[in-house]
Amino acid sequence: MSDVNRGRPPGVWTRVTTARPGLTLLLALLFTALAVVAGSGVAERLHSGGWEAPGSESSYANAALQKYFPDSQPNLILLVDSRGAGVDSPAVAAEGRELGRRLAADKDVSGVTSYWTTSAPALRAKDGGEAMIAARIAGDDDAIAKTVERLAPAYRGEHGPVEVRVGGLAAFRQELQTTIQDDLARAEVIALPVTLLLLVMVFGSAVAAMLPLVIGIVAILGTNAVLRGITAFTDVSIFAQNLTTALGLGLAIDYALFIVRRFREELDAGADPRAAVGATLRTAGRTVLFSALTVAAALSAMFLFPQYFLRSFAYAGIAVVLLAAGAALVILPAALVLLGHRVNALDLRRILPRRRSAREPGAGYARLATLVMRRAPLFAAGTIAGLVLLGVPFLQVQFGTADDRQLPATAEAHVVQQHIRDDFPGNPGDEITVLAEGGPTSAQLGAYSSRLSRLPGVVVVDGPAGQYASGELSAAPGPAEAARAAGGAAYLTVLPRTAAVDPAGQDLVDRIRAVDAPFTTSATGTAAQLVDTKDVIADRLPWAAGMIAAVTLLLVFLLTGSVVIPVQAVLLNALSLTAMFGAVVWVFQDGHLSGLLDFTATGSIETTLPVLMFCVAFGLSMDYGVFLLSRIKEEYDRTGDHRSSVVFGVRRTGGLITAAAVILAVVMVAIGTSRVANTKMLGLGIALAVLMDAMVVRTLLVPAVMRLTGRATWWAPGPLKRLHERFGLSEGEGPGGAPAREEPARDPEPAATG
Repeated sequence: MSDVNRGRPPGVWTRVTTARPGLTLLLALLFTALAVVAGSGVAERLHSGGWEAPGSESSYANAALQKYFPDSQPNLILLVDSRGAGVDSPAVAAEGRELGRRLAADKDVSGVTSYWTTSAPALRAKDGGEAMIAARIAGDDDAIAKTVERLAPAYRGEHGPVEVRVGGLAAFRQELQTTIQDDLARAEVIALPVTLLLLVMVFGSAVAAMLPLVIGIVAILGTNAVLRGITAFTDVSIFAQNLTTALGLGLAIDYALFIVRRFREELDAGADPRAAVGATLRTAGRTVLFSALTVAAALSAMFLFPQYFLRSFAYAGIAVVLLAAGAALVILPAALVLLGHRVNALDLRRILPRRRSAREPGAGYARLATLVMRRAPLFAAGTIAGLVLLGVPFLQVQFGTADDRQLPATAEAHVVQQHIRDDFPGNPGDEITVLAEGGPTSAQLGAYSSRLSRLPGVVVVDGPAGQYASGELSAAPGPAEAARAAGGAAYLTVLPRTAAVDPAGQDLVDRIRAVDAPFTTSATGTAAQLVDTKDVIADRLPWAAGMIAAVTLLLVFLLTGSVVIPVQAVLLNALSLTAMFGAVVWVFQDGHLSGLLDFTATGSIETTLPVLMFCVAFGLSMDYGVFLLSRIKEEYDRTGDHRSSVVFGVRRTGGLITAAAVILAVVMVAIGTSRVANTKMLGLGIALAVLMDAMVVRTLLVPAVMRLTGRATWWAPGPLKRLHERFGLSEGEGPGGAPAREEPARDPEPAATG
């Protein structure tokens, strides 16, 4: 312990958390118990949608269609297989009509339409072997899911001469929700024991290894309670639970590793446990706080997007980050005071044969940093070129929407929709629906329908056959006019030649919206929703990126007092994500490794996923950046030697950051074992980004760039220097990072990470 720290009175936060450590832990236990109760059943209140852009034309059209024509958008499909007899055979036709009658008689089902009652070509497979019955289940997401759970077993399977499979949007979302819940439980079973084993290898002590897991569990349970409360006011995506688990474990481990490591340093330097906790909170505790604020700032950018899918990750991410940091800064100090030197108890590595090395822990990272700085131009240019090259596939990205192919190929909802894509005319499910308002007449609708049918890429302009609702039309339009009307509104259905995610399908939306009509029109459907979502994201993305950059620049300036380092941090952080984005396109869009990873490539990436992955990965990368920069800054304040300070920071944090990154990557890979493609992409992509940042950017690129900028790295204009001296904080003691401690004779960093 340094002379600066020795004898220094404890700060307010130290006194609060350590004055009565037993009471602090008892209150933490009570908080956790309340969180378990408050967060129970949260999964059942989460939803599987949220990709649409509220306020867009397609969103308005969907709401209006629900108002005027509640049965216009079927969300349940029965795929009826004639088993070789043909759908027009008498026995099959009779059974098809009976299935339709039974479904129409259900109190929660409306708008039942089948091939056997309409003879619509779009409802019959091209080879005549299969046909569809489409219906609408009313209610909110929870009611729809319950209805699907009730109906599916009654219709699935053999019915006389036919076999029935259940699909449609309602079935897809219900199956998606169930799959995500099951996969998350399996991921936790995988991640927890592997994480504990790695923590034992890092800390050596089983006692120390349990502390990060405790912090993580508290953060996860607390966040579930927060999400449960938020669901009372707004929709929350079920995908957010995956982020809760991943960040809860990952960040808790990061923060606990950093704090426990610094606590052990202080103990080895001769401090008593209470004084060691005080010094740890004044140094590593400040860094943890800065790190948490940086990660939360990156995640908060998702609030700028209107889709509740993205906003859900902001709710979950910010809650779990702040709870993980809070637990690390409250529960952990109290536990460390009570444990004292027993934090090193139960060294399980003693039972494992291992070769002891005489070299100083961290020496390998120091030698690497020295080599990198000696050849800084070569390492900087080579690393940047390699990262840019890995990101090149992202230039070919195609954005799309989430559909049934998120599920495994054997999932019933996927099987049904794949049959429809492959075997039915046009692209059923990719229809573009055009709502006409303002009292259109039959003649006007007929002329407008004719103009739409002549657009390139249109198979047919059609509407649901069957009865037409009464309205203000001069006469009910005939089938050729393809419209239904009610209350002065009507709608047309445009069947495209191409899939909605294809550029041609999106171009068709623009052409439809450009067709003049003597009444008000608005288009919706999968392709229209994709166009609107892309427009919203393109509009909000610069603001989100600017917000992340501005907050990061400010926080890193307050940490370092430099205006150069914050710019470096933002640019290098962004560069560290190139491998993740390149891999996302190469693997998940183009389908490489799809067999090994067991998913169906769709030729596109869901539009909101890159935004989510950028915010999460950028925040986690800054987490490691703050750890490294804080130690470099501490040593630079102590010695004024730029080059040795960089080597010192890499040596002290290299093993720690690598260990934290590997453990976080294990958690993300466990999430990536999900059978849902988007969750798989999220988990594996962020795992790759974290490892690239820790093992390439922090060990190679940061030292090289800091060597190239030299002492100018620490430059700031006079007014900003004075601002930092007054308000800045770093891992060093005192305002602006005054010298914190002398370097100990022995670096107590765990040997497993050195």
